[in-house]
Amino acid sequence: MINIILAVLAGICVVLSRVVNFKLSSEIGIFQSTLFNYVVGLFVSVVFLMLSKENVVVDMAVFERIPWWAYLGGVVGVVVVAMQIFLTSRISVFYVTIFIFLGQLLVGTLVDYVLLNEFSIGKLVGGLFVILGLVVNLKIDRQDNLSEVKDCIEGDICS
Repeated sequence: MINIILAVLAGICVVLSRVVNFKLSSEIGIFQSTLFNYVVGLFVSVVFLMLSKENVVVDMAVFERIPWWAYLGGVVGVVVVAMQIFLTSRISVFYVTIFIFLGQLLVGTLVDYVLLNEFSIGKLVGGLFVILGLVVNLKIDRQDNLSEVKDCIEGDICS
């Protein structure tokens, strides 16, 4: 149960981070805010490391055994933060969250299949329901927007 709670809290933090990063980017720009995000993140990571029971000194032999691609998480993270900031300036946080979730769902299913040789029809059906819900929500939003435009054209007060 604690893992589910932590996962939900992580999801909340991701959305809040997206909103905060967008606000910062509207003041200083996408890439400066991305840099600031990672500089602050580095500082907080160092504090967490110092407070943890993990060994602060790392044996270089350990780094040599790790495959090169395992170090690309930071690069991917920078791209993700920059894309989230960019997208949040163009579409609602709700839709950014849903589309990112869809990407995670698709890649998560693919990774489970390729690395773990697992495929769940339930996960596939669940993903399809999420996509269906997104399509329905997009249609409702579009109809609401068209209705507002029609009301405005017919002389009602435009918002």
